[in-house]
Amino acid sequence: MPFTAADDGTRIHYEVAGRSDGAPLLLIQGLGADRRAWAAQRYALGRRFRLLLVDNRGAGRSDKPRGPYDLEVMAGDAVAVLDAEGIDRAHVMGASMGGVLSQIIAVRHPHRVRSLVLACTACHHHDWRVELLRGWADVAEQRGMRALTASALRWLVGPRMHHRLRVPFGLLGPLVLDLPPHAFAAQARAIVAMSDDVRGELCTIAVPTLVIVGTQDILTPLADAEELAELIPGAELSVITGAPHGLMIEAAAPFNERVLAFLERATAVSDHEAA
Repeated sequence: MPFTAADDGTRIHYEVAGRSDGAPLLLIQGLGADRRAWAAQRYALGRRFRLLLVDNRGAGRSDKPRGPYDLEVMAGDAVAVLDAEGIDRAHVMGASMGGVLSQIIAVRHPHRVRSLVLACTACHHHDWRVELLRGWADVAEQRGMRALTASALRWLVGPRMHHRLRVPFGLLGPLVLDLPPHAFAAQARAIVAMSDDVRGELCTIAVPTLVIVGTQDILTPLADAEELAELIPGAELSVITGAPHGLMIEAAAPFNERVLAFLERATAVSDHEAA
């Protein structure tokens, strides 16, 4: 599995999968997660697209330097993956924090983006979410990742799966087993420290955009998705009934179906424009 170097020398790990001759699709996960959290998308999307699955700094096999981290820098890490693979433009899909990173890429590097999928994410801070993320960072550092997982569980999975305690390994495994507390805390604090300035530039995004959310998402609720869809010109809003924050895992079938249909349309549009 390849690595590339960020501007500051941090090693960023990524994986290339799927169809080798397919249109490139850059996948960016959220807080504490790594490329494995896209496990339910690998086959469904990989049949049609060349997947570039990124481990954000602080997660997976990427370097885990001490903080502070910066979301603008982390967005640049993902762009460095495109550079390493010699890809000029790619479809970009991000979940949660990865959705924020995807917004930054679309605003700061518009010529690198063919289309945009923003899953379970938001474009500005809420006081309650800032307090929550600060609390998670403190718990991780003071009590460890297992304690954090116990307190964060209800925000990430739906009530039925929470009740049955059948939590997908791809969603919480990296938190429990792999992620050092300092790296998780640095990511969480980077989210809190990010200004809302990018929100004012979303109107400049000119590529096809899908905003997708579950009705049971309590971390980035439907109102956040509606705001994104309103601010990005021509954006589509897709709502999956009964899906929680981790909708790409718990509601993988409808998520994949809707994302794949959107990406097929977006690919046809960009191919037509390039002809």
